[in-house]
Amino acid sequence: MNRFARSVCGAVAAAGLALGATACSEAVDTVDKAVNDTYEVTYEVTGGNVDSISYHDGGGKALEPSVTTVDKPELPWTKTVTLRGIMPSGVIPAAADLTGAKVTCKITYKGKVLAEESGEGLMTAGGCIGESPVGSEQ
Repeated sequence: MNRFARSVCGAVAAAGLALGATACSEAVDTVDKAVNDTYEVTYEVTGGNVDSISYHDGGGKALEPSVTTVDKPELPWTKTVTLRGIMPSGVIPAAADLTGAKVTCKITYKGKVLAEESGEGLMTAGGCIGESPVGSEQ
């Protein structure tokens, strides 16, 4: 291989490595952002005769969030929490009412509803789980 061809091949290889390193760096930055960024959500539960409300409180690991439970909450109930990274938001009201309970839960982020569910009946347990907005266009 002549000297010119070797120089061109070397330059192309160096450019390829630089572009690959840049792409890798951008991927690492995206992952760091998804792990370290925080976001704030507001949980809301309405209805009647709710026995307990469990919710992701921001502690724990992304895929194993810490859960706090409030017994015999006063309704309507709201709670704002700070979550991080890809940790999902989640609120789960539970009610046992012989006359039939009706319960609604909602999760909002910056005024936008991430999840909303309703349930009714003798035993009502349901809940809302919302995806993390970190890294999305929300």
